[in-house]
Amino acid sequence: MPSGRAPDLSFFLDILQTLEDIDAPYMIIGAFAAAVYGVSRTTYDIDIVVELDEEHIEALAAAYPVPRYYADPEQMRNAIRTGIMFNIIDTSRGEKADLVPLTMASRYRQAFQRRMRQTVDTPDMKPLQVWCARPEDVIVGKLMAWVEGRSRKHETDIYEMIVFIYLGLDPMLSKEFDEAYLDAQVLQLGQDAVELWRKVKEAAREEASKPQL
Repeated sequence: MPSGRAPDLSFFLDILQTLEDIDAPYMIIGAFAAAVYGVSRTTYDIDIVVELDEEHIEALAAAYPVPRYYADPEQMRNAIRTGIMFNIIDTSRGEKADLVPLTMASRYRQAFQRRMRQTVDTPDMKPLQVWCARPEDVIVGKLMAWVEGRSRKHETDIYEMIVFIYLGLDPMLSKEFDEAYLDAQVLQLGQDAVELWRKVKEAAREEASKPQL
């Protein structure tokens, strides 16, 4: 985490804990997932893919009641039926978490089947065990976002994740990292994505080969 004021992620962490408590299937994706795999960029955003049934919907609505929160069960039902994102909002803090129904995109289902348990260190709380997209799938998502907007932040996030993997800072994660699977996925994203992926891997290998202090 970079120097300076650490982000207050208590609202997002509370939602993750609630999903754990109600036994709702979920998976963290995007920037927050990337942070689990070595990305240092501070983020106040969290995207969560969820597979909710009626019991889960009612439990979420009960956990985040009005007037402080907005967690409308009818919005959740409509979002799941139509495959669109919905939110849980803390109106007192002006914060929202984006929840993505598994029905939103077919590509989520493959990643959902591959999700893995990871530990998130939380300030003033015990570490939280959560379900997270695998690093390969997080990188694919980052490459897709880069193709759409060419944002430098996605390129940097991918680079930091790959350096983390190549350095073996999480030995088990590095051992299980499936680069062949990722190479095959990137081929489907077009030549620009393939070329970016090649350059990022080369730079990450060069960085990881340097003597570590």
